[in-house]
Amino acid sequence: MNIGLTGGIATGKSTVSSMLIRKGALLVDADVIAREVMLPGHPVLAEVAAYFGQDVIQADGQLDRKKLGEIIFNDDKKRLALNGITHPAIRHEIRKQMADYEAAYPDRLVVVDIPLLYESELQSLFEKVMVVYVPREKQLCRLIDRDEITEERAEARLNSQMDIEQKKNMADYVIDNSGTLAETSQQVDELWNRLYGL
Repeated sequence: MNIGLTGGIATGKSTVSSMLIRKGALLVDADVIAREVMLPGHPVLAEVAAYFGQDVIQADGQLDRKKLGEIIFNDDKKRLALNGITHPAIRHEIRKQMADYEAAYPDRLVVVDIPLLYESELQSLFEKVMVVYVPREKQLCRLIDRDEITEERAEARLNSQMDIEQKKNMADYVIDNSGTLAETSQQVDELWNRLYGL
């Protein structure tokens, strides 16, 4: 079985995916794949540099993520252009890793962590979709604390994603991560037991 795992920025997707891995799930991480396609020498990075200019490439050939982030978080057109360059390669690798895991471990749960799953309309890739949820106010506070950014910048990042309430309403499963770690863990345990009929 496979599940697409999503949520919003600073909702705690990594926390929940780690809990699932400890229970025996296999993880495909879209963020890791997204970083890999942006490594020096990868054709996707070359295409990004051609579109956004060499300013987004550091002297050592690495992507200047902060600079690129500032460009795309404030410009919908440029964010869509970046997605158009990166998403096909990321989707291809996600499908490949899922297929490899499912062939090698047919009885294991494959969890695919994709922050922009709904925004990218990738629901059809998965049997079920799980959303890691916290209310927007808490999401905003966590993002400000985590990234040490202003409220204005945090709002801009949240506004670049689908509203968390909308994601929650679309999900097959919801893990509410606004309480304690123990409360989140209990929800993961309950979901695991439902999935495996325990």
